[in-house]
Amino acid sequence: MTMGLTSTLRHAMTVRATFKATLVALALTLPAQAQNDKMTPIAIPAQPAAIELGTGPLPDAKVPESWHSQYGSLFARNVTVATLTPFLPDPAKATGAAVVVAPGGGFRTLSMSNEGWDVAKALADKGVAAFVLKYRLNQTPADMQAFEQSMREMFSGAARPARPKPDDMIAAIAPQIADARAAFALIRRRAAEWRVDPDRIGMVGFSAGAMLTMATAVAGQDAKPAFIGNIYGPLAAMTVPADAPPLFVGLAADDPLFGNTGFGLIENWRAAKRPVEFHLFEQGGHGFGMYQKETTSTGWFDAFTRWIAMHGYLKPKG
Repeated sequence: MTMGLTSTLRHAMTVRATFKATLVALALTLPAQAQNDKMTPIAIPAQPAAIELGTGPLPDAKVPESWHSQYGSLFARNVTVATLTPFLPDPAKATGAAVVVAPGGGFRTLSMSNEGWDVAKALADKGVAAFVLKYRLNQTPADMQAFEQSMREMFSGAARPARPKPDDMIAAIAPQIADARAAFALIRRRAAEWRVDPDRIGMVGFSAGAMLTMATAVAGQDAKPAFIGNIYGPLAAMTVPADAPPLFVGLAADDPLFGNTGFGLIENWRAAKRPVEFHLFEQGGHGFGMYQKETTSTGWFDAFTRWIAMHGYLKPKG
């Protein structure tokens, strides 16, 4: 079923019905064992080679990109220009499949190590070309203390938010959707160079990145991921297109954001008779990503790669 852009974006935005209430906590993407770790400002670090996506600078952005460390990981903030970083497998191992990796951070930060580069490296080791999407972010104060204070202030008033209107939700994520679509377009343009099958490109996102993944999956035919992964993103009910891609979901039951909000998304995918696999881990909290923890949530990546293997993406087509 082909849907108009406006209607599909409206469907996608139902995934974000809890966005205002969870924005601050998403920005922190806390692993349970390190909730008190301090954000420490750092110089912009050396990074794997990235490619600008050509979606332009974030409109009206005045605060430049900055980085900080936390939980032994690296986070980007105030990203104003979107980029894509390729992590290509050894040609001898390449399967032709690819995955766009969307880190989380409440659309205010990006967990570049834990939910970006580390995921991409692990996928490349499996023979899957991986591309970390550093999408544009909502602006935050340049000063770290002011940023932390703004988060506290927002969180103090987040418990009773007004339900966002669909048009407001669409506008709130429009730049990120544009960045994701541009990422798919770039990979398909350079598919031969990167040994990627244009029809075998999936997407996996974490927290806010999972919201972006769900939106990208139903926002139009130009991106159209072959498969999608929603890792500790919201599972709010949504209208599922008839041609929706296979969906993998990983969530911890003790996730303070989404562990007790129902599983409408899973039910909707099943009702639409589209493939879905759901892992509800007993423990893990929110933001576990590639952190090694004493919980079974650490096994999400192995489960995800077994799932894409079941769908034929860990071996060359044909």
